[in-house]
Amino acid sequence: MIDINKILNTAIEKDASDVHLICGLKPMLRIRRDLIEYECPSPLTEDDMYEIYDYFVRGNVDKDRVFKETKKLDTSFEFEDIRLRVNISLTNEVPTLTMRLIKNELPKYEDLGVPDIVRRMTYQPQGLILVTGKTNSGKTTTLNALINEINENQNKKILTLENPVEYKHTSKKSVIVQKEIGPGRDCLTFSDGVKNSLREDCDILVIGEIRDRETMEAAIETAESGHLVIGTLHTKSCAETIDRMVNFYEIRDQQTVKYLISSLLKLVISQRLLPSKKGDLVLVPEVMVVDNTVSGIIRKEKISVSEIEDAIQSNLEKGSIGLINSIAELFVDDVLTLEQAKAQIEEKNIETLNRTIMQLKIRKEKDNKLNQ
Repeated sequence: MIDINKILNTAIEKDASDVHLICGLKPMLRIRRDLIEYECPSPLTEDDMYEIYDYFVRGNVDKDRVFKETKKLDTSFEFEDIRLRVNISLTNEVPTLTMRLIKNELPKYEDLGVPDIVRRMTYQPQGLILVTGKTNSGKTTTLNALINEINENQNKKILTLENPVEYKHTSKKSVIVQKEIGPGRDCLTFSDGVKNSLREDCDILVIGEIRDRETMEAAIETAESGHLVIGTLHTKSCAETIDRMVNFYEIRDQQTVKYLISSLLKLVISQRLLPSKKGDLVLVPEVMVVDNTVSGIIRKEKISVSEIEDAIQSNLEKGSIGLINSIAELFVDDVLTLEQAKAQIEEKNIETLNRTIMQLKIRKEKDNKLNQ
């Protein structure tokens, strides 16, 4: 008989970010990006997996129905004051579970390494701000740190739509309403929640994930009607984010959408998490502040990735930060190795990276001399 409590307690003690439970394998803990085998006598059996399924579903009829109909389930779970984001799917017709451990206390915004321009943009009365990145890039942490920052410093009504709710916020200077998305929960779909937000008198709408055209349309409509919308997208760069937003739509509608996006989008942060030389994870941000130049590029018939990247690079004084600049800065500050830095960019940009590193080193030397 598998002892789930013992596995979870070990994961908490070892500061694991994720727990993987797969039939035929011993439980695996992800610790600082590495998968570490949990010490137990034998691999998980099919009976173990169904026992684990029952442990997390807890006889909830709606959750069981969703899993049986869709063969997947996303849910939240509380274990000894730690919140878990639980995904259950099928492998060879046997449940497979992946759990993300969510720490009780959010890190302070200033400790995350997120550029301050992102925080300052939340004072915009309306528009669209997007936090993007691949899986395990820290999007949810950044998003919730932003919510907490607004909550502590601005007098707003914040409505969040999440699947599932990960961090539970307590209203401080702001009023926070958190809604969980899914059958048997607060809203059936993200788009339903976004549409209803127009009747809930919120100032800031936070969308946990913009997954489809319907949600994107509702987000744009909400931003158009005078609200600030903050959302996440699963993309790996600022340029790809624009491309994804446009490609939610049919070709015949894309030009109209480009004009809407160019006028409503205020900022995109695309982030990555990399292991530093010390072994901890460090955030690598790319930030695009949408000014007249970027808006003009978005409105073009064909969006050019290189044009967007050049616009970011030439807009540093307004708060934009190019990916190459971020990587070069971390190398010069002795946070990343040169191999790590080069691995994050395309071969054609290696020369630009080397040039940027040299410029930063020269600037740093000048600053050190001035400070002596």
